Amino acid sequence: MKKFLFETHHLYYWPNFRPIIDELKKDSNNLIEVSQPIRNSKEELYALKKNCKNLEIEFIEYQNEDMRTQNLKRRNYDVIIVGNVGQLNALVHKDTIAVMVYHGIGLKQSYYNDIDARIDIRSVESENRFEELKNLGHKNIYLTGFTKLDRLKTITKSEINLIKKEIDLDFNRKTILFAPTFYPTSLELILEEVRVLSQEYNVIVKLHAFSWRQNRYKYQSEIYEKLSNENQSIILLSDDVYDIIPYYKIADILISDISSTLFEFLPLDRPIVQINYFNLRLKHKIFNKRFWRKLDIKRLENIDFTYKVNQSGDLLSRVFFALENPEELSDLRKKALIYYLYKFDGKASQRLVKVIKEFSN
Repeated sequence: MKKFLFETHHLYYWPNFRPIIDELKKDSNNLIEVSQPIRNSKEELYALKKNCKNLEIEFIEYQNEDMRTQNLKRRNYDVIIVGNVGQLNALVHKDTIAVMVYHGIGLKQSYYNDIDARIDIRSVESENRFEELKNLGHKNIYLTGFTKLDRLKTITKSEINLIKKEIDLDFNRKTILFAPTFYPTSLELILEEVRVLSQEYNVIVKLHAFSWRQNRYKYQSEIYEKLSNENQSIILLSDDVYDIIPYYKIADILISDISSTLFEFLPLDRPIVQINYFNLRLKHKIFNKRFWRKLDIKRLENIDFTYKVNQSGDLLSRVFFALENPEELSDLRKKALIYYLYKFDGKASQRLVKVIKEFSN
């Protein structure tokens, strides 16, 4: 029997892990457990424990973080899977296979910096990224595809239809999915334009978890809660909705900024609107270079498959045009799918599990 631990640093890592768990559960000899660093969010903890219960896997928790890390290390896992480096070194022993399935594939430099020599296997989502990491000297990288997107292949129509009913979607309208990141973000700057769009379309708003749970960003969810309460066509997904995959299926168009969703939405071959102006903190306004150093500028500049909005007031015309002409950038989206996502076939988790098995032999 092999013992697996999924160290779920945040609940929004769970969609990356869930398809891997489904794959591991096919072998009854695999013991799968889940844990999370102790933090204040009871809602996040409850949602994760509920998911583990539904999957019939054990959630491991202790009274404080020191007890948690010490006891997890004593459990002597064969494989530990993480979404960032986090507490990894406090959990592994010398024979543990450490696997990283990084939680995002967006436009931030953290993708390249959040790494540790202790990682044995790093799952990489595309040939392009694989070559980039290889050229930067990264080792133990394996081309698998992005595990989170496996569920785009496996999610059922009945599950999608149930969600449509739960959010009371108006079937006579087209649907916009607005999924911004928490920083740097566009969400405050396009508030009025979202209000206007809701007069003609369903607008589903999926905020980043930090917009709900981090004191610095809570005002973001408060703004959109107020807007949603004022307008029934604006559907703000609650903070316990951690999985965006069903809403990709529902949406006719995506609006985002520098979020990974720009790339995750590509398999649907539907229009993507990218907002390129942000509300920056004072220090980043003054010391502009600090801000730009946090972004993957080369990757940002190479994006050619979105409708780009570079200034206030242009969003509405971009959205109206894209929804009337959904095929216009289709060829570029299809090329981007191949470039940014390796073999979109729903088997990324299968390939990763195969690598883990081979590594442990």
